[in-house]
Amino acid sequence: MAHVISDECVSCGSCEGECPVGAISEGDGKYEIDAEACVDCGACEAACPTGAISAE
Repeated sequence: MAHVISDECVSCGSCEGECPVGAISEGDGKYEIDAEACVDCGACEAACPTGAISAE
């Protein structure tokens, strides 16, 4: 089960640097997580200042 980023994302980029497998990239208006690459470690969720990331 991959993590997802909701519309509360403010595109700060805090999560991207925390992802150990590079599954996060800047999308159209918010960051996105590649579900195929996500290893569900939760590092991005802990790094998000707005709480926009959660388990799917």
